[in-house]
Amino acid sequence: MAQKSTIFKAELSVADIGRSQYGDYSLTIARHPSETDERMMVRLLAFALNASDSLAFGKGLSTEDEPDLWQRDLTGAIASWIDVGLPDEKDVRKACGRAGAVHVYAYGGRAVALWWNKARERLDALPRLSVSEVPMDASRALATMAARSMGLHCTIQDGSILFGDSATSVSIELVVLKAAGA
Repeated sequence: MAQKSTIFKAELSVADIGRSQYGDYSLTIARHPSETDERMMVRLLAFALNASDSLAFGKGLSTEDEPDLWQRDLTGAIASWIDVGLPDEKDVRKACGRAGAVHVYAYGGRAVALWWNKARERLDALPRLSVSEVPMDASRALATMAARSMGLHCTIQDGSILFGDSATSVSIELVVLKAAGA
């Protein structure tokens, strides 16, 4: 018998100064049994970095051919495709053919460098793709904030991210491995 996803609730307040995006989001996150707290919290970080009223979580790890997060325009076309972790290079190329923009938020320390060195040659040519690394100390600190019910805040300004809850704050500087259009 397969285990069911665990449901987490988050009240997320986002202040993205550079994009003039401010909002409060009531989120329900289904965490697949094989998903770690670290991965779930990186998904929440990815939501905050791309926050909008039309951004939604995908169905999860058990669903192939669907991102961790996505945003559709009014016609139903995929405007943004967002994956966290170290996705298969073939899946990233496929996503670039389906979406207006593709973002990958990689995490995992040394594994990120190994993944990027292997996939870089084929992914560098994709103009719609951006790839950023969440440093290991930051992703692990985010994992400590995971709780079934969370009140979180995220402030983004000039490339600096402050993500936290009522007791803890984590300062995050993403490492840009590839910018879109580059």
